[in-house]
Amino acid sequence: MINFFIILIGFFIVISNVIGFISYKKKKSLYSAAFTILLLAALFASIGGLLALFIIRDPFAIFYGLQVGYYLLINSLIVLLIAIGVSVVKKYNIEN
Repeated sequence: MINFFIILIGFFIVISNVIGFISYKKKKSLYSAAFTILLLAALFASIGGLLALFIIRDPFAIFYGLQVGYYLLINSLIVLLIAIGVSVVKKYNIEN
């Protein structure tokens, strides 16, 4: 069962990053991509929680699914920090 959730976490991280990349290509904004990944974290956490609830059939299993959302929130934070770093570097390069 643990392997299923690890695969699910990896799958959702890849899917959210691909959707975030598509959002970046459309809007040309890293902040928009980070916000998209943040919204997908909530969506995928609820999907993971429901999957865990249906597979394990225990009310406390929803916390296994919420771990998916936790890792996606960390992923969103990393993308946001990269966006801030890129903005700072661009602003520094424009001034020099």
